[in-house]
Amino acid sequence: MTTKKIFYLKNCETSQRVIREADLSDDFEFQDIKEDPLTPQQLDHLAALAGSYEALFNRRCKKYRERDLKNEYLNEKDYRDLILEHYTFLKRPVVVIDDQIFIGGSEKEIKRLMYYRDM
Repeated sequence: MTTKKIFYLKNCETSQRVIREADLSDDFEFQDIKEDPLTPQQLDHLAALAGSYEALFNRRCKKYRERDLKNEYLNEKDYRDLILEHYTFLKRPVVVIDDQIFIGGSEKEIKRLMYYRDM
């Protein structure tokens, strides 16, 4: 059985744009990370697919700027702790299809997602 899951925020424009542009349909399981936060086990699985917690970390969120984190050295444990602390630290959306992960809403990532989805 194929695993198809999307970690997103329903009020996030980027999440909605990726879902629309990549035509991600009803055969995906949707998890709104604000209403249903990531578990540590889910985050660990996503990081294993992505290669690091840093790859999942959102540097564009308001909390990143408010806490002036750009001037701090963050290690993998810090990235993990911050993502678990608050959902806005997760780069969105995160789409998982079997053992493939697609992170964020860049044009390159959407094209990669659409290519893989159509295989």
